[in-house]
Amino acid sequence: MIELGFASAILPNLDFDAVIDKAAEIGYSCVEVMCWPKGKAERRYAGITHIDMDSLTDGEIARIQEKCRTKGVGISALGYYPNPLDPDAEAAKQAVDHIKKVIQGAARLGIGRVNTFAGRDWRKSVEDNWPRFLSTWKDIVSIAESFKVQVGIENCPMFFTDDEWPGGKNLATTPVIWERMFNDIPSDFFGLNYDPSHFIWQQMDHEAPLRDFSGKIFHVHAKDVRLDRHKLDRVGIMANPLEYHTPKLPGTGEINWGRFFSILGDTGYDGPVCVEVEDRIFEGSDAARIKSLELSYRYLKNFIA
Repeated sequence: MIELGFASAILPNLDFDAVIDKAAEIGYSCVEVMCWPKGKAERRYAGITHIDMDSLTDGEIARIQEKCRTKGVGISALGYYPNPLDPDAEAAKQAVDHIKKVIQGAARLGIGRVNTFAGRDWRKSVEDNWPRFLSTWKDIVSIAESFKVQVGIENCPMFFTDDEWPGGKNLATTPVIWERMFNDIPSDFFGLNYDPSHFIWQQMDHEAPLRDFSGKIFHVHAKDVRLDRHKLDRVGIMANPLEYHTPKLPGTGEINWGRFFSILGDTGYDGPVCVEVEDRIFEGSDAARIKSLELSYRYLKNFIA
């Protein structure tokens, strides 16, 4: 049975216990918990730490597990979304080291999933990135296999701002690249955290991956998007996407969520679908952020048995 949850990045001012309390109050059955290393955020929705890997003692693990059990809210995955292929070698090393730490933390917590990005040197082509991708990710996947934790790569291109031009900071953006990834690093513990909204602004079929990669979808993000077709017709697809692309709550953009869930269910998927709020209308206050989760739950619950 599909579980409905949300990504905890939208609640940066709440601690872990308050996030779980709010999930239970609204009705969500799971939360994707952000696990960035503590420090200054480098972008919106980054740098949020609801479980700190550096203070994850056995006692804290027991407390987290008891909190989830008491509230009836599970952890769908641990989330950490850096650039492990950053051209800055030290930044890349820090990202890779922490991904490994999050994988180990997930295993200790009894959670079978970690979500992240593949990363990319945005100044280089896919082909020029590939040798480094393989050396970095073969090592990470080997760790994931040893701890029996599935790593789901989100398909966000990470090209929204000028500093991410021209290639974006994540390789895993298209089915052709996914096929190459999974052929070159074959593993039951290496797959996707699929977000359909990223296909909308790339002018791609966002439903086809549900069928074509059904065995590789470990986790799903529910985020909608609206394209301003008038602006797109003026600036073209080579423009910075934020010139014509606006993330929205589920049901307020271009995705037919009834059809999406119908296809998802037909593929046999029975994992988590977590709302990822990046709708700027709801960023002004904690109350607005919570309202976004309430509205998303009320809408998406209609499509889940």
